[in-house]
Amino acid sequence: MFFIFENNEYLIYAIKKRKKCPSCGSFLTIKKGFARGVQTYLCLVCAKRFSSQRRIKTILTKHLWKDYVFGKQTTHQLQEQCQIDKRNIHRLFDEYTPPQKRHHPRPIHLVIDGTYFGERKEDTSWCVIVAREAKQKEDLLWSFCKTETTYAYVLIREELESLGYTILSVTGDGFSGIKSAFSSIPYQMCHVHMERLVIRGTTRNPKTEAGEVLLALTKTLHKNTKKELFKNRLKHYIEKYKDFLNEKTIHPISGEKSWTHEDLRRSVFCLIRHAPYLFTYKQNTHIPRTTNSLEGHFKHVKKMIAVHNGLSRPKTQKILTTIFLASTVSPNKKRLEEVL
Repeated sequence: MFFIFENNEYLIYAIKKRKKCPSCGSFLTIKKGFARGVQTYLCLVCAKRFSSQRRIKTILTKHLWKDYVFGKQTTHQLQEQCQIDKRNIHRLFDEYTPPQKRHHPRPIHLVIDGTYFGERKEDTSWCVIVAREAKQKEDLLWSFCKTETTYAYVLIREELESLGYTILSVTGDGFSGIKSAFSSIPYQMCHVHMERLVIRGTTRNPKTEAGEVLLALTKTLHKNTKKELFKNRLKHYIEKYKDFLNEKTIHPISGEKSWTHEDLRRSVFCLIRHAPYLFTYKQNTHIPRTTNSLEGHFKHVKKMIAVHNGLSRPKTQKILTTIFLASTVSPNKKRLEEVL
């Protein structure tokens, strides 16, 4: 039997804090076990048993979002499977907020790079910069911005250090902003990106002997070449093809002079500029030589995004955040359900 005294404000408040029965509207309810992981309640007035609708809604949203992102299910497919109106699905997705990442500060060898979305020609492009721990392939931090800038990388470094991480090395794609932002930290130039930069001037099928030799020299980076051997070969190349690289052409109309092999010269100077950072990995075997860990990750992410056409930027960023959270392989090996 329950006694409610009109003057007892505390008792009235305690009763109203209880779950309201959806059947009779009474607040005289108690917790009564779980059903499929959801808390259930018992109404002491009408004896009806019910569940927390908010909790059910939360679980439903998580399952729908998981199928949408990782199951590559469209909203139309989810509508048919779950018999839920498409507008309600979109509303649930708009209300969903990914959880905060849990960090495990430790010494790390960092791989960092950015990838773009949208159309650059139409000025609708934007990028996401991801900082990844190479050994465990854990996405530590990510930042959405209009384009890659030194300031964006500085903010990432400051946040990582404020979280307690000790950055032992950084492997990047040659963007000067990375070296500036992570100054005083050993920097490794990605060998794959180095080859790509050289290919811009030589092409994959060089038409000149100097181009063929330069491309072949760059490809030796993948064969664990010794630093001094590479430096000597590069020096010998410059001495041998110096006259060829310095050739100039006079334009018949304007009379102005320009470098005959300008693209090749640019590749040579690019290789010279990055040469001091090509063998940093020799200092520590744990330093990655390439950003392949992120390159492959980005390809996989873009395939998942491509399933859903016409996504807005906010929804795309929410999907990316979910993927980066799920890509976390922490020391405790969290399961997917724990990051949704």
